[in-house]
Amino acid sequence: MAQNPKLPYVSTVGELVEKLGGRLAQGDASHPIAGVNAVERASSMELVFAEDAATAARAIASQAGAVVVKSGMGASWFPTHGSDEAAAVDGAPAVLRHKAIIEAEQPRLWFARAGQALRLPRRNLGVHPAAIVADDAVLREGVAIGAGAVIEACATIGAGSTVEAGAVVGRWVRVGKDCHIYPRAVLYPGTTLGDRVIVHAGAVLGADGFGYVRDAKTGAYTQFPQQGTLEIEDDVEIGANSTIDRGALSETRVRRGTKIDNLVHVGHNCDIGEDVILVTGTGISGSCTVGKGAVIAGQVGIGDHAHIGPGVILGGQAGVLSGKTVTNEGLGVKPGTVLWGTPARPLAQVLREIAIVSRMAKRAAKISKEVKE
Repeated sequence: MAQNPKLPYVSTVGELVEKLGGRLAQGDASHPIAGVNAVERASSMELVFAEDAATAARAIASQAGAVVVKSGMGASWFPTHGSDEAAAVDGAPAVLRHKAIIEAEQPRLWFARAGQALRLPRRNLGVHPAAIVADDAVLREGVAIGAGAVIEACATIGAGSTVEAGAVVGRWVRVGKDCHIYPRAVLYPGTTLGDRVIVHAGAVLGADGFGYVRDAKTGAYTQFPQQGTLEIEDDVEIGANSTIDRGALSETRVRRGTKIDNLVHVGHNCDIGEDVILVTGTGISGSCTVGKGAVIAGQVGIGDHAHIGPGVILGGQAGVLSGKTVTNEGLGVKPGTVLWGTPARPLAQVLREIAIVSRMAKRAAKISKEVKE
């Protein structure tokens, strides 16, 4: 569909299905879609999703122009022939034949991907007059550099990437394709970003790690060399004001697809696996590893040289002591079990321990009262 630069980006139902997969169970493939929205707020040019019968009824009754539902629901819920207006289903208002119904195995995921596909294209490509770009920096095709951004010597910005106002890209930094560096983020020398990496405002990547050597005689501290690198792989997102330190003598690495919330710290020499979730307030000390698919909830603290196994879930405010290894197998629990407390252990065990302590405290209070009487 041809785009008018003065209007929001618009796709069609058919284009979205072709791009994202799924099946158009009902409706016009040429129906325009300009965005996604909540059921209560959606317009005729917006998409909503439903994962079960109850939410489907609300979605159908909405003003949305298209609804994505779980595969198989289209055939059983929505008519494919008959009059222009179909009968109500489970109390839902009559469904207009022109409402587009899309089937997908994971409607919520399809909806999220559609939201990404419908984001407005960047405008004002090129280098803002107030940006500072070194003569030997390399800017690939379709790059956008905002006002006050600084691109230092020998840095490379990949095709289609954006560096917004006030961000700093240090010497020899490599930024891949289609990355987005938000305002006032700082990428120190020695940092490399893969493709489609998002770095939100205020994040600092590649700063010196917190490593010092103490003089046993005087007590004074001397910094241990912090001259390694930071490698951020493809499709990583780093939240606002998060910090990831470079390696000391080797590298810190964040692997493909990991998502990091705001206000998270990752220390030097860490290796964060693929598709890991790090939630706000988490602090990971130096030389730790986190396995693929692990989920680290808010305010978790992990001591240095600790190892978190694949698929481990650490609940909010859990603690892992320095040098410890935490795996589902080692704790004898199945994947998906939430670990909690310090030291981290299965939540069910922690709750039993709390209950025991509570009963002991009540018993002690009762005995104390009886003695006094």
